[in-house]
Amino acid sequence: MNPFVFSTTAQIVFRPGASSEIGGLVKHKLGDRVLFVTDTGLRRLGLCDLALKSLASSGIDTIIFDGVEADPSLTTVLAAKELANAAGVTGVIGFGGGSSLDVAKVVALLCGSDEDVDGAWGVGNAKGPRLPLALVPTTAGTGSEVTPISIITVEGDEKRGVSSPIILPDVAILDADLTIGLPPHITAATGVDAMVHAIEAYTSKNANNNPLSKLLARQALQLLGSNIEKAVLDGKDREARGAMLLGSMLAGQAFANSPVAAVHALAYPIGGTFHVPHGLSNALVLPHVLRFNVPQAASAYAEIAVDVFPDLASDRGVEERCAAFIERLSALSVKLGLQPRLRDVGIAEESLAAMARDAMKQTRLLTNNPRDVSEADALSIYKAAW
Repeated sequence: MNPFVFSTTAQIVFRPGASSEIGGLVKHKLGDRVLFVTDTGLRRLGLCDLALKSLASSGIDTIIFDGVEADPSLTTVLAAKELANAAGVTGVIGFGGGSSLDVAKVVALLCGSDEDVDGAWGVGNAKGPRLPLALVPTTAGTGSEVTPISIITVEGDEKRGVSSPIILPDVAILDADLTIGLPPHITAATGVDAMVHAIEAYTSKNANNNPLSKLLARQALQLLGSNIEKAVLDGKDREARGAMLLGSMLAGQAFANSPVAAVHALAYPIGGTFHVPHGLSNALVLPHVLRFNVPQAASAYAEIAVDVFPDLASDRGVEERCAAFIERLSALSVKLGLQPRLRDVGIAEESLAAMARDAMKQTRLLTNNPRDVSEADALSIYKAAW
């Protein structure tokens, strides 16, 4: 068996209503003066209110930064860092979708170590220390609460990542009540994103692909596959919401240690250039990347097919099960109300070549793909998705 390293968040709290008890859960970890990183939409909806009340009741002075945007920029990170330093905070809380959690991770790093962000980009370059950190996801998709990765948009539309165990939080708080009522299209896109994490973790050719990640990926796919339609159709189904949140977290643990690959690499230019939500960007290229990977990954896809679609019985042949798995995933996205083609989200055919060039910059992801991807391959995949 190959050697591997498995890292994850030190403590995970999974309980409906847990965010309303956050003060007691984090005070002994984060201290009495925290930066609360979120976005204006969640503030406006009142989703932060119970958490902020709990922090105040626990005697924690809370400085709120609610300027996080989708695909957060380095400018946003530095603004949050400046606010945190000026306030002398003792810890950081990220509350929201993956964007807020990613910003909170980097801010905790920069404030705790005064590390230069330019030296932190890449794998293993962030050294720390960081400020104490708690993360509270409000969507079931990114798994950011258990991943050592933060993706930030820098000059232009380029996305860069900080990948280091140092930015794993001290505690992740999973409260399904925060996801109740999430709009169907967001539920669908983030849910597919989590499924992509699990699929790519299972099939990653990264040297650290390991038995724990594979087990977590399959458990995640079972939870996500059996609950995503329920959660989209009935946003108040607490059981389905909880299953999606747990599935997203398990997929996050899997890909944090067995990294994702070409689906994400090809999704980044879609989100970065055309500002398509990350989950939808993944869904748009997912079936086309999987078809490309079949020569090297058919057996693995056939193995996990039954986790998502139990009726794809294992007595079918590998090729038949693999093909059915990809077709059913494509149909699922449409059934969930997601746009199926790049043209449907306003991407012109003449943009595909530039997107293929941009995708080639994601070397840290492409190296994990079961099949090598050239720029010509990326262009062919985009054309198939267009």
